[in-house]
Amino acid sequence: MPQDLEPGILYYSEEFKVSGHLCPCGCGNKVITPIGLNGWSFSQQKGFATLDPSLGNWELPCRSHYWIIKNQVFWADQWNSRQINAGRKREEKKQKVYYKSLATKRKAKGGLRGFLNWLFP
Repeated sequence: MPQDLEPGILYYSEEFKVSGHLCPCGCGNKVITPIGLNGWSFSQQKGFATLDPSLGNWELPCRSHYWIIKNQVFWADQWNSRQINAGRKREEKKQKVYYKSLATKRKAKGGLRGFLNWLFP
């Protein structure tokens, strides 16, 4: 991903599972989006890129909220502070569930690996 982003371009790094673009409201801020099981999804079909779910730039002064679907920006309703806090709580809960499931998988793997190492030194 280049250091200087151009307006209207959605960049994607498959290696680092991240996308980036300049905020479409014109404020000039960079929006970096993690891609993966615990973040957004990126898809590309016939040269048309989509990020899912919507992007809410609540930390930026513009507080823009939009979707990028097939290379087009679709503006969403602005959220008030109560809606933003509720959305953050939902995301935090989702992250906790995700990381707990990863820890459980690692623990199960670790037990089997340890047993196999003991069995076959």
